[in-house]
Amino acid sequence: GRQLDLFHFQEEAPGSVFWHPKGWTVFQGLIDYMRRQQRRAGYQEVNTPDMMDLSLWKRSGHWENYGENMFTTERDEDRILALKPMNCPGHVAVFNQGLRSYRELPLRLAEFGKVHRFEPSGALHGLLRVRSFTQDDAHVFCTREQMHAECIHITQLTLAIYKDFGFDNIVIKLSTRPEKRIGADELWDQAESALANALGDLGLEYTVFEGEGAFYGPKLEFVLRDAIGRDWQCGTLQLDFNLPGRLDAEYVGEDSAKHTPIMIHRAMFGSLERFFGILIEHHAGALPSWLAPVQVQVATIVSDADDYARDACARMQAAGIRAETDLRNEKINLKVRESSLAKVPAMAVVGRREAEEGTVALRRLGSKDQQVLSLDDAIEILKQESLPPSET
Repeated sequence: GRQLDLFHFQEEAPGSVFWHPKGWTVFQGLIDYMRRQQRRAGYQEVNTPDMMDLSLWKRSGHWENYGENMFTTERDEDRILALKPMNCPGHVAVFNQGLRSYRELPLRLAEFGKVHRFEPSGALHGLLRVRSFTQDDAHVFCTREQMHAECIHITQLTLAIYKDFGFDNIVIKLSTRPEKRIGADELWDQAESALANALGDLGLEYTVFEGEGAFYGPKLEFVLRDAIGRDWQCGTLQLDFNLPGRLDAEYVGEDSAKHTPIMIHRAMFGSLERFFGILIEHHAGALPSWLAPVQVQVATIVSDADDYARDACARMQAAGIRAETDLRNEKINLKVRESSLAKVPAMAVVGRREAEEGTVALRRLGSKDQQVLSLDDAIEILKQESLPPSET
């Protein structure tokens, strides 16, 4: 993070990230990417409060089962507020506004929600273990009949998204009922069977982890294996037969009677901070061009080319490419070396000849070769490379 000027930590905010401009550019790029994917998949984005009355967390079961990891405030004499460690009760509150019909289901609500969890100071570890983080959280409210198809849909979407980021080696874990839980055993039986059946229908292998589920339901965990063979727990899919009933969520069924929906908790990045850290590890800092904070650096060989470099950079930026210039009075070899250390995916080198002919010498990170192209052609190539693989 420090080497690439992405982020830093300091003692006054343990477990919380200070994002620098370049790091925040990548962070927002992750959100923009996921927002597009979710919109195509039928999700509606919401936003819910960071602090809610402790009584809500007691009704949901979080205080009893997760209270030791929650931050609370007693500033208000009449009530205790809790910083949300999860987004689920807030999404149920949105669902509960108005009378819902079975025709609205499945209802897919998504949020890039900031959550806060108390982690012991000794457990904090860079971006990979923090106290304050953002989840690409979503909750699907559906009928029992829709549950199986939704689990398949979420699993397929999750694996497709990981592929865009260069993760093809995914380990899936099915975590079953823990000792400390809510809900009847027969509901747990149905939920665990539903997850296993969805994976079976997709032909996906998985490992069962007994007793590792959430207190409200079993879950699938998607573990990413990085470029050097390390495993990172990332996304989750959790079935919940309990929380909607505890918070009075209902819909009117085809029979005109009121029913409690099934709730599917789903996060694909999981924690955006943690996913960012995994990406840095997997790519050794050299993020793919579509994610890199600076996608191309326009560097001059001589000062006579400064105006042309500025114009070329402006045209790249107008095309949606994250470009910057290096007009320093330094030798080109130094500029190339520093661009490489900064992990910039491409460099467009310009001198007098390029300025006269309207060309650039395009050079890739890690390669000594360069390709002389017209500025228009270079912009078109870089524009295509600024898109995720699934969107090119």
